[in-house]
Amino acid sequence: MQIDKAVQDRAAARAAELPGSEHTHQVTGDWEVWKVGGKVFMLQTSMPGEPVVILKADPSDAETLRAAHASISPGYHMNKKHWITVRAGADVEPALVDNLVTESYLLVVAGLPKQSRPVDPASFRVPPSAD
Repeated sequence: MQIDKAVQDRAAARAAELPGSEHTHQVTGDWEVWKVGGKVFMLQTSMPGEPVVILKADPSDAETLRAAHASISPGYHMNKKHWITVRAGADVEPALVDNLVTESYLLVVAGLPKQSRPVDPASFRVPPSAD
């Protein structure tokens, strides 16, 4: 059985482009963690053999995303209102993954004290990833 890690790989590549992003591995369990300012903005793990990416999302955006994309569901092991789980699927394009990771990052940055923010979340724009 082929395991599709394309969404995880794309999300990790986008996270690496974001200023102040830190990647760690959780000691317990099989979780990869990305933080900014000490706060989590992205998690990766596998749910019964299926690689997933868990991202913070504005609650109204999260609801819309779940309704529009079969590959997006409530956050696995997280607050279902504020987090989403993204799986590989035909309805999840690379640009969508880039946008979701960036938005998750900016939501977390906006919650940091101003002096701790690596970027201004209101004006930050990351250039599109090269495909």
